[in-house]
Amino acid sequence: MKRSENNTHDSDDKPANHPVDKLVNDQSTDTGDESMTNRDQTGETRITDGGTDDFPLSSFEQKQSVEVEGLGSRVRDSLLEMYAVFKVAWSDWRTKASLFVLSLYAIMGTVGVMVVPEPTVYPDPWIQPFQTWEFPLGTNRQGQDIFAAIVHASPNMYKMILAGGIFATGVGATVGIVSGYKRGRVDELLMTFTDVAMTIPGLPLIIVISAIFEPSNPIVVGVLISINSWAGHARGIRSQVLTIRENSYVEASRFMGVKTPTILAKDITPQMMPLILIGFVDTSRQVIFSSVALYFLGILPFEGVNWGVLMNLAYRSGAAQTPSQLHALLFPVLTVVLLSWAMIMLVQGLDRVVNPRIRAKHKAQEKEEIQ
Repeated sequence: MKRSENNTHDSDDKPANHPVDKLVNDQSTDTGDESMTNRDQTGETRITDGGTDDFPLSSFEQKQSVEVEGLGSRVRDSLLEMYAVFKVAWSDWRTKASLFVLSLYAIMGTVGVMVVPEPTVYPDPWIQPFQTWEFPLGTNRQGQDIFAAIVHASPNMYKMILAGGIFATGVGATVGIVSGYKRGRVDELLMTFTDVAMTIPGLPLIIVISAIFEPSNPIVVGVLISINSWAGHARGIRSQVLTIRENSYVEASRFMGVKTPTILAKDITPQMMPLILIGFVDTSRQVIFSSVALYFLGILPFEGVNWGVLMNLAYRSGAAQTPSQLHALLFPVLTVVLLSWAMIMLVQGLDRVVNPRIRAKHKAQEKEEIQ
């Protein structure tokens, strides 16, 4: 009797939600069910007889779901960012005008070379422009069709522009991003190298290198022309990276142990793309002027047709002093000026894209429209 009283007293002192009582109640309620259930360590009820049910996601499945959702969110944000950049740039008339002119040049350098015959020597030189459809811009002293010569000189010019722009922009962006992010001794070393490159005069350096190597490949010429154009671009990017590296998402990536190349590729470089694009366009414009000037001065070897070569031949034949022959010099000059103008307008149109407040405003508007 004493022992039973003690047991009764112990049972009365148990709280209502005691784990033992809860387990007994759960087992008593499941006695009439054919399916056997079991509880794991997280307290989730799972069927153990091989049946199917809507189970909660395991930790591995939850991690995969979070990664997929995170990837989709990053892709969506990137697309919204790109669309916001395009919308900001397209709202400026200078961007529309420049893209229209650049599209005409692109057609001239691709479709035009297949449609327009190659320039050949014509027996009657100095045909005036707008006289016949066969020679819409007239001919020069050698009897070459000026329009055909301009069209067939475009591909090599585009190769120089792209090679020089990609080289200078790639080196400048890499040096600027790494220097601004790493700081310390790496920053000092890279910026010292950049300052040395900036102090070297560009045109004399190009003349000396061209005289030594005498390059004929347009890609090599483009790289040589932009041999030190990357320095100023690197300085500008570095100043922006110094600010971006202090943002919360960059600090969070460093805190989580994300590797430096990943941070530079995913967190820093996308923010620098508008500035990198502007630097590419500006460097390409410099390549145009430098290459035409070097061909006009005769420093680079004459091979095939080139806008600078056409200007050189026209100037030697006295086109600058003879009004009836001026068209041989005027049209190549207008070709260079119009292409440079289109690139300047594109840079000015993209100038608003660099402003992060304007991009953020348009990005927020796009999110509201999607939602």
